[in-house]
Amino acid sequence: MGETKRIIGFDVARAFAIFGMVIVNYKIAMNAEGNGPYWLESFMSVFEGRAAAIFVIVAGVGVSLMTKGSRETNDMQIVREDRKSLWKRSVFLLVLGFLLILLGWTADILHYYAFYLFLGSFFITSSTRVLIISAIFLLVLSQTSLLVLDYTKGWDSSFTEYETFWTFAGFVRNLLFNGYHPIFPYVQVLEQLYLSFYPPFSYYLPRMKGLEIAEYLFLTKPMPPNFFYMISSSCTGVFIITLCIIISEKFKETKAVQSFIYTGQLALTIYVFHFLLLVIFDGFGLLDHASLFFVVTSSCWFFIGAIVFSRQWRKRYKRGPIELLMRRVSG
Repeated sequence: MGETKRIIGFDVARAFAIFGMVIVNYKIAMNAEGNGPYWLESFMSVFEGRAAAIFVIVAGVGVSLMTKGSRETNDMQIVREDRKSLWKRSVFLLVLGFLLILLGWTADILHYYAFYLFLGSFFITSSTRVLIISAIFLLVLSQTSLLVLDYTKGWDSSFTEYETFWTFAGFVRNLLFNGYHPIFPYVQVLEQLYLSFYPPFSYYLPRMKGLEIAEYLFLTKPMPPNFFYMISSSCTGVFIITLCIIISEKFKETKAVQSFIYTGQLALTIYVFHFLLLVIFDGFGLLDHASLFFVVTSSCWFFIGAIVFSRQWRKRYKRGPIELLMRRVSG
């Protein structure tokens, strides 16, 4: 996989996405939903699903840039090498994600990313027409699935724990349909067959009131990830990424921008660290209905610490510790 000129705006966007991700994940882990003033709740809801969308978009662009040589030359040897490298990264992320899940982090996104990369590797040389048709197909399929399938299946009554995750059917359902970041519709470059083991959802929708149906189908929250969420989060993601590219290119020599660049470059390491901090909080009993103020405060202090760590680490090393390990594994 050939080297390409790094677009620092993507690193800056990734850093902002890290901050949003930490706020959202800490709010979930600390059971802080509704435990604060309305204005703070509204502020935090802005980050829901948007951070994940930015990560997915940046990852997709990154893969596109890394495999540019494959598409330009259409050399099958280069395509196979790029595909093999993506598969190795997928395995690395899958193992790391499962490790975090086993340690208690049920909202992990890495194992989803593993499948994003794996499935995306088969579209390295696909035409724009194929990609557009696949994206439209997935959006329509995912929206239809919300109408005919039981989105709550597998979750507990509080919608915080996926009880059937470690069963085959439960894992596939979580991965494709109703997990935190399911393939449908996050990966918009792949066609999938409709799964036959899902029970019909027709008994559930008619029992919902009109307002509940409207909220279920037309709100822009990440769960369920309906059509309007995908459109709004994608537009927000593209806007933020574009803004980050413009700002970073104009002020790339400043310490502030450099700090965000380094932080974005260590995104995978920081993601793992943010879970380790939750383990410490749990040891002190701080994950039981914490206040939203505590969530925001701890998120900000963690992010500041991540910036400081990233600057110090990048003075000595080109890549973060976990990024370096993944690079050695994938080549």
